[in-house]
Amino acid sequence: MEIGRLQRDEIDAFLALAAAEGWVSDRWEFDFLLEAFPQGCFAGRVAGEPVAFVTAVTYGGSGWVGNLIVRRELRGEGVGTALMRRAMEALAAAGAETVWLTASPSGRPIYERMGFREVDVITRWRGIASGVSRVERAEPVGKELLACDRAGWGEGRQALLSVVARRGATFCGPGGFLIIQPSSDGVQVGPWGSSSTGVAAALLDQALAAVAAGTEVVLDVPVRNVAAAALLCARGFTAGGCTSLMVVGREPSYVPENVYALASLGSMG
Repeated sequence: MEIGRLQRDEIDAFLALAAAEGWVSDRWEFDFLLEAFPQGCFAGRVAGEPVAFVTAVTYGGSGWVGNLIVRRELRGEGVGTALMRRAMEALAAAGAETVWLTASPSGRPIYERMGFREVDVITRWRGIASGVSRVERAEPVGKELLACDRAGWGEGRQALLSVVARRGATFCGPGGFLIIQPSSDGVQVGPWGSSSTGVAAALLDQALAAVAAGTEVVLDVPVRNVAAAALLCARGFTAGGCTSLMVVGREPSYVPENVYALASLGSMG
């Protein structure tokens, strides 16, 4: 097994593996990751063919690992662990003191052996939009939005927020924001952050009204934000599978009550 930097012409191979696992993955994520932190994106190759992948990205003093996947017949041979080590080395070299990831039940033992601990559980919620037609709201990623996001995660994530805002529509209120973006399942809600349940509810209603009726809406929500679950239940959303939100290194300034939905479906926070 050879491990080297992920190349753009290998993205299709990753997407095929991810689709076979039922993952919701989009090419735009790799465009962002390879632009923002190419030294943290790796592929494992056998006879030149990519068969395993991992990505990483940094936000200030923290990092995020995602997209760890290994072709089925090669699992259990230490490939995933080797890829994780390379990603972690790249993050450490970039100064990341805290590293995040979301873990499936099958992947969690790998991460626990590397010192990761669970700090929350992420639930995938699905619902149906109520609007008449899509309304584009291109609001800038300004200081208030960045401060609101930082209040949840403890780090500035301007590069990520700017990318997702360009992909979709941004809704802002006093002490809160919500971004909707296209996904392979329809529309994704997230990132969504707020210090007020009332503001969060108003933003959600605005977003759902701005998406064509009947469109499926998906989002990943921290279990520790009980207000988010209540809002979604009240609007007919249903909870599906769960992953573990895990962290290693410096204790993060994580405030789940301010995080209503993640910016990506598992790969970047």
